[in-house]
Amino acid sequence: MAYKITDRCISCGACAAECPVGCISQGDERFVIDGSACISCGTCAGVCPVGAPENND
Repeated sequence: MAYKITDRCISCGACAAECPVGCISQGDERFVIDGSACISCGTCAGVCPVGAPENND
């Protein structure tokens, strides 16, 4: 299941810079993950300083 970015996101961009498939982009209020492209690797969660990405299981 794809990851999602919660409202804890501070829009730092760390997740987007590290995503191996490039499925994270800046949204209106926070970064967002394209669930159809996400490979659920967890890289975004590992680099996020505020723990915003969560596994959407």
